[in-house]
Amino acid sequence: MESTYPGIHNDNHGLTQLGRIVLAGWLFGLIPETEDCKEWSLGRMQSLMEQVQSEWDKYGNLPRQLPLDLQKRHFAIYDKAIQAAHQKGWNPQLGEDE
Repeated sequence: MESTYPGIHNDNHGLTQLGRIVLAGWLFGLIPETEDCKEWSLGRMQSLMEQVQSEWDKYGNLPRQLPLDLQKRHFAIYDKAIQAAHQKGWNPQLGEDE
């Protein structure tokens, strides 16, 4: 059986590598914000990651280089995700697996 992603809402704290791919997918409109990628195959997640990377490449991988509307969207999406992660016990000083 192929491994699947548990979805951003069931991810440890949502700010894992795959969780960030989902957030960026929302940011760039690659997937709707209602899509949490629950039970997506890792191959499908890889495809989303490639699409996300293609979008980030346009802006040098820097949020400050996003157009203003995307900067605002980035802030809103990531602020909400960071707050939710803190509620789940996320500590930015610890590594992903700690």
